[in-house]
Amino acid sequence: MATDFKSIPMIDVAPLLEKSDDPKMAQDPDVSSVVRKLDQACRETGFFYVKGHGIPDSLLNEVKELTRKFFELPYEEKLKIKMTPATGYRGYQRLGENVTKGTPDMHEAIDCYREMKPGVYGALGQPMEGSNKWPANPSNFNQRMEEYVSLCTDLCRKILRGISVALGGSVDELEGKIAGDPFWVMRLIGYPGGLMQVVVFFHLVHVICLNEHSGAHTDYGLLTLVNQDDDIPALQSGVRNVSGEWVWAVPIPGTFVCNIGDMLKILSNGLYESTLHRVINSSPKYRVCVAFFYETNFDAAIEPLDICKQNSDGTKNFERAVYGEHLVSKVLTNFVM
Repeated sequence: MATDFKSIPMIDVAPLLEKSDDPKMAQDPDVSSVVRKLDQACRETGFFYVKGHGIPDSLLNEVKELTRKFFELPYEEKLKIKMTPATGYRGYQRLGENVTKGTPDMHEAIDCYREMKPGVYGALGQPMEGSNKWPANPSNFNQRMEEYVSLCTDLCRKILRGISVALGGSVDELEGKIAGDPFWVMRLIGYPGGLMQVVVFFHLVHVICLNEHSGAHTDYGLLTLVNQDDDIPALQSGVRNVSGEWVWAVPIPGTFVCNIGDMLKILSNGLYESTLHRVINSSPKYRVCVAFFYETNFDAAIEPLDICKQNSDGTKNFERAVYGEHLVSKVLTNFVM
């Protein structure tokens, strides 16, 4: 359970990445140190910075710059990849098309998902079937973003292996029917400077607050990697604790801000916290954020792990949840088109 934390810890995951495919990795003292830090961060803050991740700084910066260049294009050009139900809700959404409780959200975005072939998940997956809508300009947009997604997917898989060990399971405890074939979501988001309106990530749980670019919410999946502008502090994380404070996730070049989602909270039986966080961009500068969401299998039925129930005297604190059902319900109700 989250605490009255004052800062967000930094975790160097390099030793974990080096040994992540070794079934005996938990016996390595350097890996064990990383596992202990992950466990502490997931229990106390639900947030941590990730360094030593192996993804080049040049690519982190390039995907943000490509995103910025797209949003600088004329409106008519951006509409060439407009999101519609026919696209599987993939593509560009303009300012105000994402709606939360009747309030238009003041951001623009490109929404991307793991591509889904027709019929793979039957009626459950039908609304999400399709391929991602990549812009023709910049010309290398597609190639670089797909490379980025591949690297983020692999990074999250390896971090999750460390978390599996932290929970007392095997290195692959959270794979197989849980996340052996993980779904993913990526949002390329642009926040106009100086606008004080509510915006949200569409597939998340929200508690809306005024004067925020992204209302206070928790993420729904397993892990989120946030690649944010280095010079515009805007992401806050925190819980409404005894002090009522919000803690800034100040941009640190070359790192990700990583937070855990509701599916991991359920799997841990509440041992780990999916912490409330929000985005406030009061800067006059246009802010870009590339948010990658590592999810469970699309059709996974998630409930507390046996090893985690044992640590709670056998009590099951959460009911079963199906990831795909929740995602589809959000996608079908969160857009004005």
